Amino acid sequence: MAKSLSESPTVDPSARVTACRLGRYTEIGARTRLTETELGDYSYIVEDGEVIYTTVGKFTSIAASVRINPGNHPMERPSQAHFTYRARAYWPDEADEDAFFDRRRASPVTIGHDVWIGHGAIILPGRTVGTGAVIGAGSIVTRDVAPYTIVVGNPARPVRGRFPVDIAERLQRLAWWDWDHERLRRALPDFRSLAIEEFLERHGG
Repeated sequence: MAKSLSESPTVDPSARVTACRLGRYTEIGARTRLTETELGDYSYIVEDGEVIYTTVGKFTSIAASVRINPGNHPMERPSQAHFTYRARAYWPDEADEDAFFDRRRASPVTIGHDVWIGHGAIILPGRTVGTGAVIGAGSIVTRDVAPYTIVVGNPARPVRGRFPVDIAERLQRLAWWDWDHERLRRALPDFRSLAIEEFLERHGG
C-alpha cells in the first residue's frame, strides 16, 4: 500500500487500467489489469490482479494474484482457440468477434462493501459477493456469496458468518461505508477498540 493516499486514485505505473471508474482513496497495485470496472471509494487491489466487467463497492480489500470475472473459451465450437475471436492478432485485415466479448459483458461480477478477497482467489462470471464477506485465499467462487459470510475452498463453500445474523443486519443498516471522510476519522478509535456490539450501540446501528 502507498504511504499516503488521496482523493485521486493511486495507480502503479506498471498497472493497466482501461475504461474504469476509480473512487477516492483507491489504489491499484503493480502489474494489475482492470478493464471496464468500477472500484468504490477506499478500495484497493494489490499486485498481479486481473479484473474485468466488475463493480466493486467501497472499502474492499483485494489481495495479490486475484482474478475476477475470467473469460471462458468457446468449448462448443470446432475450435476453442484464441484465433476464433481475436482474429485481428493473426490476420490484420480480419475483425475481432465483438459478439464474443459482448457475451462476457453480459455476465458482470458485483462485489459489495468491506469485502476481503484473499490471495489467488478467483471469482467466476456473473457472481455476486455480498457486503462484509470474506473469500479465503485460493478459493474459487462458483456461486453467489451472502453478506458477512466467510467462504473457502474449490469450489468455495461457506464455513461460518463473520458475525451473528442480527449483528450483520445491524451493520448493513448502519452503512458506515457511506460516512464522509471526517466522520470516519472521528470514529477511527472506535473501529480499532470497540467490540462490535458496543460500536453499533455508539454509532446508532
